[in-house]
Amino acid sequence: MKRTTTYIFIVVGVLILVNLLSDSFFLRLDLTSDNRYTLSDATKNIVRNLEEPVTVTAYFSEDVPTQMNQTKRDFKEMLIEYSNLSKGMVVFEFIDPSSSEVTEQEAMSAGIQPVIATVREKDQAKQQKVYLGAVISMGEQTEVIPFMQPGVAMEYALSSTIKKISVMNKPVIGLLQGHGEPPVGAYAQALSSLSILYHVEPVTLTDTVNSLEKYQTLALVAPKDTFPASHLAQLDRFLGRGGSIFLGINRVDGDLNTARGNSVSTGLETWLTSKGLIIENNFVIDSRCAKISVRQQQGVFTYTTQVPFYYIPMISGFADHPVTSGLENVILPFVSNMNYTGDTTKTFTPLLWTSEKAGTQPSPVIFDVSRPWTDGDFPLENLTVGGLLAGKLVGNTFSQMIVIADGDFPVNGEGQQARQQGEDNISLMVNSIDYLSDDTGLIELRTKGITSRPLDEIEDGKKAFLKYLNLLLPILLIIIYGVFRMQFNRNLRIKRMEEGYV
Repeated sequence: MKRTTTYIFIVVGVLILVNLLSDSFFLRLDLTSDNRYTLSDATKNIVRNLEEPVTVTAYFSEDVPTQMNQTKRDFKEMLIEYSNLSKGMVVFEFIDPSSSEVTEQEAMSAGIQPVIATVREKDQAKQQKVYLGAVISMGEQTEVIPFMQPGVAMEYALSSTIKKISVMNKPVIGLLQGHGEPPVGAYAQALSSLSILYHVEPVTLTDTVNSLEKYQTLALVAPKDTFPASHLAQLDRFLGRGGSIFLGINRVDGDLNTARGNSVSTGLETWLTSKGLIIENNFVIDSRCAKISVRQQQGVFTYTTQVPFYYIPMISGFADHPVTSGLENVILPFVSNMNYTGDTTKTFTPLLWTSEKAGTQPSPVIFDVSRPWTDGDFPLENLTVGGLLAGKLVGNTFSQMIVIADGDFPVNGEGQQARQQGEDNISLMVNSIDYLSDDTGLIELRTKGITSRPLDEIEDGKKAFLKYLNLLLPILLIIIYGVFRMQFNRNLRIKRMEEGYV
């Protein structure tokens, strides 16, 4: 009895000690493939270099579904790590808006909007308002995360918001206009991410004034009109002083309403050729592609069905590079492939390429959605559709360009034509500009977290292995434990039967 009492006191003492130490030390093992529970170097640099305290007010509901409750737990643990790393410069509190009408109004006034979630209670499902947002403030600067979407890159949302309110002098990025490019409002998603670290402003080229001097990086996206020689000369002068250019260029374009695809000529393709980079005048087709809606008729009935459209590749081939780190699916509508033929004064690094079943079709083309496709239509593999060109592009000064052979991938439109672009599409453009502007700290965070793991792309053998492992592993562990216990008890019985056992 005395031994049992002593044992209980020891266990209770250890538990109390562990709880006391947990207030000062935080340790978590991260076994995920993408290290989603390990803070990145970028985050560590941000919070360790804070000059003023940052306050995080988290408005999280108490009674939430299981998945959302995990989000709350993860967010709280992350804030503890932020606070420890910053030596107390990051302070936080959690408030339940559902606790009173005053706190709920306070949350909504701050910009935290509730969502409707299904909660099970006493074997019944009911709808209720759920809050999962936060207000981050430093001095007079305040930013809001309206809703912490479960499963998304939580660290990026928090770190980028802290970075946004703490950075003082932001570099200026020029968004070129005046050659048929989409208006600034058509880049709403990309500009929202870029505004964290940069001021982005439209810029037009004139024949009399060099308007590019204050920019470190210039973005040219989907121009349609011809560049006069004087404008191309200004781009050369910009590169000649060490500037960087992000270029999304349409060499071809398609119209689904007329079912036709044609070439696009702006003069940039010739300008790139002079630097050794050739954008082919063709349409890349890929067996790994997006689907489009097609109206079909059967008798008197008309219905809509989804069919693969091989002219819109879903790119999953990426280089091991900061620009493409963490990307999984980039959709490039009507893209062309590129080839580098330049000299040794420059280097070309492929960043994106097609799948192993791809092909090309010369422009112009007619889109036939009823055409029967075979493997013979995809004889090529790993066609380069985007890359980094660096070196002495103009004169003897080092400069660099990231060129994507499609200009429409980051454009989401405006007004009634606005649409939601894929996160990886936006990340590709923003990562590129981060890299070209020598501020790559948040690249790894933006794409951190699994965004796409479709089961139909897993090999059948691996799928079967995971299925049976998930089914049999718990049973196997129980059997092993049972055998261990049986052997332990057997040895104990034998020991008790020995002469002189007390």
